[in-house]
Amino acid sequence: MSKKITAAITAVGGYVPPDKLTNFDLEKMVDTNDEWIRTRTGVEERRILKGEGKATSDMVVPAVQDLCKKRGIDPMEIDCLIVGTVTPDMVFPATANIACDKLGAKNAWGFDVSAACSGFLYTLTLGATLIESGRYKKVVVCGADKMSAIVDYTDRSTCILFGDGAGAVLLEPNEEGYGILDSILRSDGSGCQYLQMKAGGSKKPASIETVMAKEHFIYQEGQAVFKFAVKGMADVSAELLEKNHLTGDDIAWLVPHQANKRIIDATANRMGLSHDKVMLNIQRYGNTTSGTIPLCLWEWEKQLHKGDNLVLAAFGGGFTWGATLVKWAY
Repeated sequence: MSKKITAAITAVGGYVPPDKLTNFDLEKMVDTNDEWIRTRTGVEERRILKGEGKATSDMVVPAVQDLCKKRGIDPMEIDCLIVGTVTPDMVFPATANIACDKLGAKNAWGFDVSAACSGFLYTLTLGATLIESGRYKKVVVCGADKMSAIVDYTDRSTCILFGDGAGAVLLEPNEEGYGILDSILRSDGSGCQYLQMKAGGSKKPASIETVMAKEHFIYQEGQAVFKFAVKGMADVSAELLEKNHLTGDDIAWLVPHQANKRIIDATANRMGLSHDKVMLNIQRYGNTTSGTIPLCLWEWEKQLHKGDNLVLAAFGGGFTWGATLVKWAY
């Protein structure tokens, strides 16, 4: 009898643009200050992708090249590329298709997933099912967003939060019990009213009026989103532990979406985790939406050990949220 195939993470890659936007820079742009931003969000600076025509795919490509180099594979070996993003290069074709062309991944098919800040978790679960099916051997899952493209830098409630970046993982078949072990994913479309982009879709196509009304930027009702996020992310993480008969003592790391330090703290507390087990880089990169979780894995890669149990948790616009249990494979 053949062993069960799981999808193991076998390499991690990441990319953040070189240009920084600090809290002190924002002080000159909107009515805010460094202390206010740090105490309420945990953000100190964020990276911004600059340059004419630069798009999300231009961050996906170096992130995937990074993991290919680490794993010693050629992009031609990639079977599928899935990109979680809410800032695609364009409405169509998919950013994944554009990135495959730039990478020279001629044998890969690909598509984008739009799940806001939960985008990486959604794509990771999808990628894992492709590996588990036995039909694919190398699936790359990427979370990437150029949030600076949809942020209104005159809106102090949102411009302080977001940055640009991309992270990617390679999934390969495993028969030793390592990899993506379980996921609980949720969505609730009634949350749309609290966090959305009002125009640019089929409901409200772009027009002079929508542009003048600034309806192509992020719209967020901060307090409502904060309350939903704290409960959603913390509850689903605790539920995942209970479902798998685990406690905080069994978890090596919580890898949380980097939206707000207070939400992250609440999630760790709900899971009974000490804060030295929590990956945190919001101070350097802000909220890169789909990019936050894989960027954490990228930065902490050297501190991860084979067999470590990780819980990946996120909450995003839509609303979307979820938690994933991973047993580290290398």
